[in-house]
Order: sequence, then structure tokens, then C-alpha cells
Amino acid sequence: MTQPFVENAATFRTVLNLEARSGYANHAVIGGLDKFVARWISQGSPGHGYFLARPQLKTLLLGTPSYDEKDIDERRKWVDLVLRELERAEISHKVKVQAVKAPLHRAKATASGKARPIALATESLDLPASRIKGVGDAVAVRLARLGVVSIRDLLYFFPRRFMDFSRRCTVSTLETGKEQTIFVDVWEARQVMLGRMKSSEAVMGDETGNVRAVWFNQPWVAKQLKVNAKIAVSGKVGEFNYGKVFENPEWEIIDDRELLHTGRLVPVYPLTGGLYPRQVRAMVRNALDEYLRALPEFLPLPVRQRCGLMDLRDAVMQAHYPSDYAAQNKARQRLAFDELFLLQIGVLNKKRDWQEEQPGRVFHIKREDIQEFIGALPFKLTTAQVRVIDDICRDLEREVPMSRLLQGDVGSGKTVVATVALLAAVTNGCQGALMAPTEILAEQHFATLHKLLSAISEESSLESNICVFKGIMGREIRIVLLTGSLAAGDKAGTQGLIKGGSVDIVVGTHALVQREVKFASLGLAVIDEQHRFGVLQRSALKQKGYNPHLLVMTATPIPRTLALTLFGDLDISTIDEMPAGRRMIKTRWLKPEDRQRAYNFIKKQAAEGRQAFIICPLIEESESLDVKAAVAEYKRLSREVFPDLRLGLLHGRLKNADKESVMRDFKAGRLDILVSTSVVEVGIDVPNATVMLIEAADRFGLSQLHQFRGRVGRGESQSYCILLSENPSEYGQERLKAIEELADGFALAEKDLELRGPGEFFGTRQSGLPDLKMARLSDTRLLEMARREAIIIFEKDPKLSAVENELLALEYHRIWHKSIENN
Repeated sequence: MTQPFVENAATFRTVLNLEARSGYANHAVIGGLDKFVARWISQGSPGHGYFLARPQLKTLLLGTPSYDEKDIDERRKWVDLVLRELERAEISHKVKVQAVKAPLHRAKATASGKARPIALATESLDLPASRIKGVGDAVAVRLARLGVVSIRDLLYFFPRRFMDFSRRCTVSTLETGKEQTIFVDVWEARQVMLGRMKSSEAVMGDETGNVRAVWFNQPWVAKQLKVNAKIAVSGKVGEFNYGKVFENPEWEIIDDRELLHTGRLVPVYPLTGGLYPRQVRAMVRNALDEYLRALPEFLPLPVRQRCGLMDLRDAVMQAHYPSDYAAQNKARQRLAFDELFLLQIGVLNKKRDWQEEQPGRVFHIKREDIQEFIGALPFKLTTAQVRVIDDICRDLEREVPMSRLLQGDVGSGKTVVATVALLAAVTNGCQGALMAPTEILAEQHFATLHKLLSAISEESSLESNICVFKGIMGREIRIVLLTGSLAAGDKAGTQGLIKGGSVDIVVGTHALVQREVKFASLGLAVIDEQHRFGVLQRSALKQKGYNPHLLVMTATPIPRTLALTLFGDLDISTIDEMPAGRRMIKTRWLKPEDRQRAYNFIKKQAAEGRQAFIICPLIEESESLDVKAAVAEYKRLSREVFPDLRLGLLHGRLKNADKESVMRDFKAGRLDILVSTSVVEVGIDVPNATVMLIEAADRFGLSQLHQFRGRVGRGESQSYCILLSENPSEYGQERLKAIEELADGFALAEKDLELRGPGEFFGTRQSGLPDLKMARLSDTRLLEMARREAIIIFEKDPKLSAVENELLALEYHRIWHKSIENN
């Protein structure tokens, strides 16, 4: 198929380039591009099946709206994307035709003891996992629950820990309470009743003595153990009146096959209902035996040599079945490096795409107007706010579009900084957009903008979702609020105003990225709490304008090392100073016996006209976690503890409209106490709330606890955060001490990253980044090494088009396309 594929790709490219030269008028081919694509698909042109097997190309070619329905800007973007995906498809095809260039060694005996032919084509790795021996249709469904769909997924389905059965001894030297392995002969095996359970019992021995083993509730084991069979047994030994006994040990027959379940570091994999440890180990081993050699070594040799990294195939094998802990650690280092390295290549590429492929709008910033605005505010900006405003102004004056992350603790004053940037866009004849993840947050931003601009305008008016200000920087400014709950007529009217250019600033939710919303001239996109949006939503807002400037904000403090990893495509500004006069929130960790004291304190605050939050982590009762469920707790508190107060309930299973209604009631003072799950973590601003009580506080991470705490302390009154925990672990106690002692969000973020380690601190799935399975984001040395190597590669070959980077290009596109599809 190689030659037809190349010819077909060339034809496509010629048509698209002709369309670009004709100004995207849909005149490149007779009948238009839509008919050309439809005809090409229906006629089954050579290579088209390969194109449509690529999700991104398939979406572009078969998606809506049609090319004819797109405006000129949308057509230009579509053509650019198809050309880029076409180039990637050609690279992928070329690599697959050449298969794996790395030298292949003679096939070794598999776990079954028989030599099997090795599958060499890399595309075989994308075959369904059901091609592996032992993976039938039912098992494939269970594996899919664990994210294992393809053979490649199975190869990368790594153990969560290991059982150390590598210590081999004789029966006479067995020690109680330790994991150890013996090689023995089976003398007797029978089914027995142990309590009410049908179980198995065996007597076995070697030249030094005999020992018993029992398998509770596993009567089939007795049938599988044949008298005089030689077996390996691994596990812990207990001491009873009648001697030493193995309880539920692992075992397997000794023959010429490699041991999987005993006598070594034995992998322990994640499981789900219907999957069993021995079964999963066997499936993974079968996948390794048959398909590991199809795994291409994509990391260039110079990178591996500079960093002292293991070969990929060896690393994957040692990650599953390590020779020892040292080999397992070296394997983890290699695989973790791969994840961080590919992630860095991706974020560097995102920044290049955003800033270099198309010029940005150069704003002319009148510093005197900004100083006049700042001077008219009823409060003084902090030094940090002034510094960040200066960063943003310099970005807006450059020829490349701004791509900046603004992070600041709760209450540090990010919104006023964003307001300056939005006004800069307006005074340059552009529109600005501010997108928030919830309607409540969007309404709060709208109200804050109204308050800020009313204080400095000559005249202002507010009608429904539109406010107008006169005399700001010598002009009239109109701001609208656009959310999903607007009535259809109001929504259509608002969309018309935005499209017509009679609106300067639009504040809204994800409703801003809907296809019906078109901007006349979007020059700046501000995204608040950006980690709440998928990468596609962020991209969709950017595409509403011609390469607009981008400012993303977060109140979740992010340590520098983590920020470099997750947001390497963004320049970073930090507001690390709180406004003067803001009171520190008093935080106390109380013991269970002090619970009534906490309730009495809330009653006292309510009697003084204040309000309180009570946070519970789960919606339904869970014996395993032993935490209070919000629904049950709400009923108990309403009836038994606060019968004279007005309580509201908020949790993730409420409909959005009901959620918004409860939060509005609380904010308006119609509720005294809001009982909530973690959905209240970000976004509700209630200056009158002075108490935050957190149940089972040890179940939350430090950054999340800090976000909860930030829901209070927004008014003039002293505020309090009370932590309750029934029986915290040592690890939980360390977190509670930290949140009690530290008020600075960045210090807490560093501590949280140190405590939680791999991937837990900041979920990469929501951020649109590839999942991290092996990388520990606390491993600064590895992270910085991966970033350094990525920069070296990227500076020399940013499009990964060099021959030596062909396999790297294929792996990069595969990883990043998968992460986008998952978002």
C-alpha cells in the first residue's frame, strides 16, 4: 500500500494547498471540498482507510459543521489542521512500513516453555487485548474497566507493588512472620472443612522436613495438587500448636518454565471484579512473551546515553518481572523519564503552536491610563499585583500572543489584575472574554467587574445580564454575562450583541465555547480555575478569535517543579502577597471528643448573624472509609444538632440548577449552615461565612484543605477553620498538623507534593495532559533532566522530522492524541 498511500497523501495536500491559495473560497475542486472528501471516502481511494483509522483525521473529515458552512477563519483553521494531521499520518505510515529498526534477538522460550514467533510490526501493539492467550471476551471487558484495551495497554499495565518471595530456604529453616519460598514435594492434598468453608490442605516436604499448608475457601487447590508433584510455595508461615503452617500461600509447579507466582519478586496488579492475581500475571506474561519485541525503542540513543537509561524493552520487562529491586528501580527511572520527556515535548510544542505559527495582536498599552485606573480604585494594590500587571502588559505589547498562567492564593486579588488586562484589550479595539467553570463563579466575576468599574466610572447602569459604564479611559464599556441558564431569548440576544461587536467584555461559563457564540474581534481570553476545563474547551475559546492573547488563572498554588511539568507551555506569574488588612484564618485540629465544642461555636457564630460551612467527603455511607456522608450528616445535623437553624445541602449528584439555587440561597443569607461535599472547594464567595468545619479532614490533600479554608475569611470578621478527624493515620496526622501550622498556600503546596507523590497532587486527566503511571512529580532531578533533554531535542528539531527522531515523533503523536481524546 506504500505507493498508493504516498500518492493519495500528495493529492490531498495539493488540493488543500490550492484551497489556501484561493483564499478558502471553496473553489479548489469542482463541487467544493465537502463533495471531494465524500467522493474520496465512498470510492475507497487507496490509503483512505488508513487515514480514517486515525481519530483526529477522522473527526476532521467527517465532523460537523461542513466545510461549506464554516466561515473563512474556521476554514483556514480546518485546512491547517488537516495538513498537519496528514503530515503526522505520513510520518506514522513511514515508520510502520519500516517496522522496528532495532536489532532483534533470537526468540527465547516463553513462560509455556515453547518458542513462539515474535510479532514484529508495531501496529500489532494496537490490536485488542483479546488476542492474548487467556483474554476472552468477558475478561477483556473486565480489563477495559482498568483502562486496558489494547496489547500495548497490557504491556504498560504495571504492578502497583511486589511481594518479595525471592528469599529461598528449606523447610527446617522457615521463620514465622516472614515472606519466604520453599521448593518441596507434595505428599498429600485433600479438601477439608475449616469452619464453614470448603478449603484445601496439603502436607509437603523436602530433605529437611515437612510442613502443612492451608488454602481457606479454595477447595479446588486440592484437586490441582498431585501427589509427588514438585512445587514452589511462597508466603508467610504461622506457628500453631501442631507446628508451622503456610496460610493461603502462592504456589506453582516446578518445571522448565520461569516461575511467575513464587520464588521471586512477584508483581501485584490492580484488580477489578472477576479478575484474579494469578490470572492477570499469566496474561501479562503472555503479552510480554509474544509482543514485547514489537515495542519500538523511540528514545534517541544520545538521550539514553547522556541520562544513563535502560533500553525500553528491558525496562518494560523489569518493571513487570524484575531480577531484583535495583533492576526494578532502574526500569521505573526509564519509564518515568519517558512520561516526563514526552510531556515536556508536548507542552513545548503547544507553546510553539500558540506563539510562533501565527502572529499575535500587538496592543499599544497606555501606562498612564492603567495608572489612572489603579489610582481610582478604593484600595491599594500589592507590590505583587503591580509586578504581575507589568508582566502582562509587556506580553500584550509583543508580536507573539501572550500565553501566561497567573497563580495566586485565595483572596490575593487575581480578578483586579485580569480586569486591567481586559481593559487593555478593550482600549485596543478588541473584545475580552472571561470564562469560569461554574455559573456562580461567572456571576461573582460579573459582580466584581461591576463593583470595580462602577467605582471609577462617571456613570453606570445594570440591566439583567448587561452593565454599561461611561467615562472609563475616555470611552463607554459594555459587559455582558452569558451562562447556560439564561432564557433562550436573552441568550440569543446576547449572542447577537457579541457577534455584532457592541459588547466589550463577555463573562460566562462553558457557554462561551458553544458554536453559536461568535466574537466580532476577540483579543484576550481569560480562563479562571483553568484546571477545571478540559484542554479542548480551552482550545475552543482560543479559537473564537484570531490568535488572541491567553491568560489562565488558578487559586490552587502550584510548586515550581510541578508548574514546569504541567504548564511548560505557559509563562508563569505569581501573586505571592496578600492585600493589607486581611485577617489570618484561625485553624484548629480538634479531637473527636471536642466535636460538641465545635457545634456550640457554630451556634454562637450563627446567633451573631454569621454563617458556616460543614464539609463531608462522601455522598453515601462507606464502612471502609468510615466517613460521614453528606446526606446522612445533613439529616442528623438538621434534626439533632441545629434544629433551630436553617441548613442547606450541596453535593455533586444534584442537578446543576439545584446546585446553583442552594449556593445562591446561602450567599443571600437565607441559610445559616451549608452542608456540602467537596464541590464547594472552589467558587463560592460568601463574605458573611466565618466558620469552615471539615469532617474526616485527614481524607483530603493539603491543597484541597487550603481551598476549603479559603471559602471563609472573605469579610471583615475573624474567621475560623475547624478540622475534625476520628482516627487519622500517621500520614493523615502529618497533613493535619501542616494545615494547622501553615497559612501560606505555596508552602502547603510544596508540602502536599512532598507527601502525596505520584500524580496525586494535580490530576493530569483534567488538564489535558498524558497520564503519569510511573513518574513521581516529587522527583525533581528526573523532572529537570527530562525537561533539559526535551529542550535540546526541540531546539534542534521542533517538528521531530529528522530521521533519527521518526520513532520519537510517532510515540509523541500517539501519546498526545490519546490524552486529547480522553479529555
